[in-house]
Amino acid sequence: MARKRPPLHLINIFEASARHQSFKLASEELHLSPSAISHQVKSLETYLGFSLFTRKSRKVTLNPAGKMFLSYANS
Repeated sequence: MARKRPPLHLINIFEASARHQSFKLASEELHLSPSAISHQVKSLETYLGFSLFTRKSRKVTLNPAGKMFLSYANS
């Protein structure tokens, strides 16, 4: 059985976070709290079964899987 695609709103949140490399800047763009962005990205990662970002204190960067998923999200 084919796996369902992730919910579109999670992809939109991921894309903004990846583009800005910041949950705070993504939250300002999407009018959500940084905490909400972080939780939604974590929800997407749980759905996919792998992490998309490397998190270090207040900084996030895309990991290799995140870069690959970003190309999928932008297509």
